[in-house]
Parts: sequence; structure tokens; C-alpha cells
Amino acid sequence: MSGRKTINDFLSEDLIDITQLLTLVLGQNKEQLYTYSNYELTNKELNKLDELIQHRQNGKPFAYLSGSQGFYHLDFKVSPATLIPRPETELLIDIAVELFRPNQKIHALDLGTGSGVIAITLADKCPAWQLSATDQSNDALKIAKLNATRKIDFYCCNWFKTLPNKKFDLIISNPPYIAENDPHLKDLQFEPTEALISGKDGLDDIRTIIKLAPQYLNLGGYILLEHGYNQKIEITNLLVNSFTNIKTYKDYNGVDRAILAQYS
Repeated sequence: MSGRKTINDFLSEDLIDITQLLTLVLGQNKEQLYTYSNYELTNKELNKLDELIQHRQNGKPFAYLSGSQGFYHLDFKVSPATLIPRPETELLIDIAVELFRPNQKIHALDLGTGSGVIAITLADKCPAWQLSATDQSNDALKIAKLNATRKIDFYCCNWFKTLPNKKFDLIISNPPYIAENDPHLKDLQFEPTEALISGKDGLDDIRTIIKLAPQYLNLGGYILLEHGYNQKIEITNLLVNSFTNIKTYKDYNGVDRAILAQYS
């Protein structure tokens, strides 16, 4: 007997995400792990698994270890240059696809696209839509371009700054909206701070987007924003000067999460 540890030895231990980590190291799915649970890991596999276990126990998100994360009906490459897509953001997709028909020829803009999940999911679900997306991070845009499955016009800029002179029917964004001293930030230490923090109250970027959006919207077009659990009232007050038909939405956990308004 070699004395090496088996799959079952690790599955029996109380280690965070151990099943998923084993699937990464061994290239097997969960069912295969249990089918071949007596398999003894090689030294190379043991070293790789130990490295991943240490990273995970130190708080590094599993999505950064695997390099991918599911969102809506697709799977996306992610890196520490991008936020990890969250189920709450899927709400934006649901709202957007109810505004326009999938075969309707509209122009939509995803601001702060990160790994591209919003723009790419909308392009996949609504093939007639013409999608543009911006991000100020070149590294994030590289990931978004790798994820893209249909034609999307990507621009490296801070919100609208270097966009061509065009108008959109829908501007959609999951911008930074966390206050700079928010205690929850310690749980997000591995994710890019520039994609999370937005001034003392978390609303600096949302203020900028709402102020500039009318210049880039067709009359009757919409702005759709994700926001923090306690920001609905402030954002509504920011929108009333230029927008009408303001609607707010709760996420799947019953938390205020998105706001929609029409430019008219």
C-alpha cells in the first residue's frame, strides 16, 4: 500500500468546497468522484489540491480558483480583474427582456461590463439587439471579449467618456455602489475595489451615470441600475429630475436591488 490519501479521505474531511476543489484537480465531475472514491491521488495532485485548499481557507473565492462562474444560462470566465457574477444581478436580465422583444432592433449599452455577463447574456437571449459595453479596466475587457459569443462593441472608458456619438434605447449597469467604509468590504477583499466602492455613501458613480445618461438615451429610452439594499430612495430622488415611470424591484431574497426609469 502506498499510503496516499484517497478521494474518499478528502470527502470525509470538513474542508470548505472540498468536492469542487477535487473536481478541479482531477478533472472529474461530482458523480465520478463518488464512483472512484478509492482513487489515490498522486503527489502532483496532492500538492495542487493542498495549494487550492490553502487559497480557499484564506478566503479566496472559488470562482477565482476555477476561473469561471455560472450566470443565468451561461458560464463565464472570471479573473481577479473582474467581479464575480452574482445571482442578484440576473434580475437585471429579467427586467431588460421584458422591456423589448428579443427580435426588436434596439441599441443597448452595458456600463461597467466587467466580465461581460450582462451584455453577453442579453446578446445571447436577444440576438436582434445591438449591444455595446464599456469598462475602464483593460484587463476586465480582455475577459469580457473572451466570454463574448456574439458581436458586441466594447469600449475602454470611464462610463460614457469616449463613447462614439450614438443614442441608446436602454442603458443598463451594475456599477460600484458600496460605501468606502462599509464593513462588508472585508468579505470582498479579493475582488477589485474599483468595481465595488463608490465614495462615502456608495452613490458617486450612480450620480454620474444618472447625470450623463440623458445625453445618450433616445427619447422614451430606459435606464436600469442595480443598487445597494438601502439606496432606493436616494436614487429615486436623483432620477426624478430627468426621468419618469420610475419602478423599483426586489431581488430573489426580497431585498431592494434594481431601479428602472424612462427618459421622456
